[in-house]
Amino acid sequence: MNAIELSWWQLVLASSLVVALAACTHFARLGLGRSLLVAAARTAIQLALIGLVLEALFAVGSLHWVALMGIAMLLLSGREVVARQKYRLRGGWSFAIGTVSMFISAFSVTVLTLLAVIDPHPWYDPRYAIPLLGMLLGNTMTGVSLGLDRLTESARRSRDIIENRLMLGETWADACSDFRREAMRAGLMPIINSMAAAGIVSLPGMMTGQILAGSPPALAVKYQILVMFTIAAGTGFGTFAAVATCARRLFDDRERLRVDRLTAG
Repeated sequence: MNAIELSWWQLVLASSLVVALAACTHFARLGLGRSLLVAAARTAIQLALIGLVLEALFAVGSLHWVALMGIAMLLLSGREVVARQKYRLRGGWSFAIGTVSMFISAFSVTVLTLLAVIDPHPWYDPRYAIPLLGMLLGNTMTGVSLGLDRLTESARRSRDIIENRLMLGETWADACSDFRREAMRAGLMPIINSMAAAGIVSLPGMMTGQILAGSPPALAVKYQILVMFTIAAGTGFGTFAAVATCARRLFDDRERLRVDRLTAG
């Protein structure tokens, strides 16, 4: 079974639903109509452009171009981590922590999955490497940004509690341990909820896409399980690394809380 081809006019029909929703938000005075239309336009343009890029990349299949694409995706996801935080570390620390955490988690898990599990030939085959890396980066980015946002906001909101603990003789790690755990839970909760609801409440995107493309449902299920597990591992390790590093940065060498190192996003 081959996938049914979609023409551009069919996509225009689908876009009319978004236009109708924007009109409803306008008449309801929600103030979201313009944002919704801009987001829809960005989605169409960005996906059309990335489709052209991927077609060229698949045709070339060179390791250098795959690596360049991966680095570009990593840097853009690091920027999104910063953009999603209400309070972030000054001096580019949030960007550095988020990007490095995602590099450690998403890139390492992607390479491990390609080499040890999927084993395509060559191992960096862009048809496998780029989609897998994109899914890992997207979900790891969400976990890291949620974890960092919860930690920095808690540090500002609970400054008195942390400083009182420090005055009572606790180390910086003990003084903020509760807030670090809550931040890590916040980062992991979306992927836990996704795994718990997969197959019962919702059919995940990759599985649905493969079925629509004509793959047997059993094969699509195997790939979806693999993707969910790798996303969970990448998100967990990335969130742990980001929260731990950010928490240390919130204290100086004399173990004083430094909320002045935070700036509003």
